[in-house]
Amino acid sequence: MRVLGVDPGLTRCGVGVIEGTPAKPRLVACGVIQTPPDMPHEFRLVRIEEGLAEWFDKYQPDRAAVERVYADLNVLSVMGTAQAAGLAQIAAAKRGIPVTLHTPTEVKAAITGSGRAAKAQIGAMVTKILKLSETPKPADAADAVALAICHLWRGSANQRIEEALAKAGKK
Repeated sequence: MRVLGVDPGLTRCGVGVIEGTPAKPRLVACGVIQTPPDMPHEFRLVRIEEGLAEWFDKYQPDRAAVERVYADLNVLSVMGTAQAAGLAQIAAAKRGIPVTLHTPTEVKAAITGSGRAAKAQIGAMVTKILKLSETPKPADAADAVALAICHLWRGSANQRIEEALAKAGKK
């Protein structure tokens, strides 16, 4: 299975592609789609959409894993992040690729064993899990790879359960 992970952001949208099995994941590519803060908002969204389209078309993932955006008090501060997450979902849907949203806590717990892990811990575990010589940079790219790993580990099991339920006529 090939999974494209997206850590949505307006300034830096992290993307990472892994493939393989839950027992043997392999990094295919990772990076960020960047937009300058002084660019008009609507053009930043266009640049992110174009960048995501390039990643989906180049790497042809079977699944997409996108970070679920959470806003507690300051909704305005996460508006751009939510828009980038929506663009990732649209890019996948246009290509018929199933999307799963994972919370940051879920990803941290899957990768490090703690839902409160720091970015440095996530990067270190991504490096260890994928047997890389160095941690993916910037942290947004490592976070996107962590999303993809989380989905490979958790999403594939959830997918099999849903398919079995559908076959049994229970869903």
